[in-house]
Amino acid sequence: MLTTRFTELVGCSAPIQAAPVATEPELAAAVSEAGGLGMLPMGQAGLTPETLAGLLRALQQQTHRPVGVNFIISPRFEANRAFWLSRIEQAAQAVRVVEFFWAVPDRELVALAHRSGALVAWQVGSGDAAVAAAEAGCDFIVAQGIEAGGHVRGRLGLLPLLAEVVPRVALPVVAAGGIATGRAVAAALAAGAEGVRVGTRFLVAAEASTHPTYVDHLLQAHGEDTEYTEVFGVGWPDAPHRVLRSCIAAAAAFPNDIVGEGLSLEGQRYPWRRYQTGIASRSTTGAIEAMPLWAGEGVGAVTQVQPAATILAELVTVAEHCLRRASSLLGP
Repeated sequence: MLTTRFTELVGCSAPIQAAPVATEPELAAAVSEAGGLGMLPMGQAGLTPETLAGLLRALQQQTHRPVGVNFIISPRFEANRAFWLSRIEQAAQAVRVVEFFWAVPDRELVALAHRSGALVAWQVGSGDAAVAAAEAGCDFIVAQGIEAGGHVRGRLGLLPLLAEVVPRVALPVVAAGGIATGRAVAAALAAGAEGVRVGTRFLVAAEASTHPTYVDHLLQAHGEDTEYTEVFGVGWPDAPHRVLRSCIAAAAAFPNDIVGEGLSLEGQRYPWRRYQTGIASRSTTGAIEAMPLWAGEGVGAVTQVQPAATILAELVTVAEHCLRRASSLLGP
């Protein structure tokens, strides 16, 4: 296995971090069991102290290896900051890593997670934000290129971003954005990253809670089928993101304002508005094709449903081969 400062810090055996793409703990646990760092999103409908406790129990029942959670510091977070501070503290007591995304790195949030026993990461899209994350006390940084699926913070491609971030911070840097193959893993590591973040590939993992219609669209897509847009802004406006282009057209053509229903963690169904942000899981109903189908530019490499452990092993094996070959070509 590839060993880096990231793997040594977190305690995993492979430098692969799964993006928080699935709404249920099974995928995060499966990635961690396979040697990576599984992540679970906290921005789910119906998150309460009780439902969060249930998610954390489920994680602990399925793996004893390092896992993490992701908090998005959006306007929704700031509108109810005291509630979210309590959820950060609650989660940080149970997981190895607490990761934050979107807002300017916040010393208070980093210190709170640290006091509760977790390592802290911040996902950034620029060199200045990476420096701010380091100064805020983070333990490692996720550098997200514009190739990434889902919400995208910066405007640089991943390799130019790594060239800007890596020399400016002393912390381990995890590369994110369009990484779906072992070759891409090797390229990111060769460019100075000490780990990689994989999202779209794990959306079709056997353990993922992704809706089957969403999975089918991912399996049929090519890299040029994604679009960087702000169209799915209901619930989180002015937040650029990357989705499959087909869902933009489907949403525009949909005749009603409600495209379906989601299911909250509390077991309550709620209306899914057209252009609403969210992840279509197996419990989602309605016109799935008109909901946001998040996908990164690496989606062309997503060609089959596989167990998370198989995906992770393939990424590491191919990356190791590529790095050995590059080393042999360069010579002593």
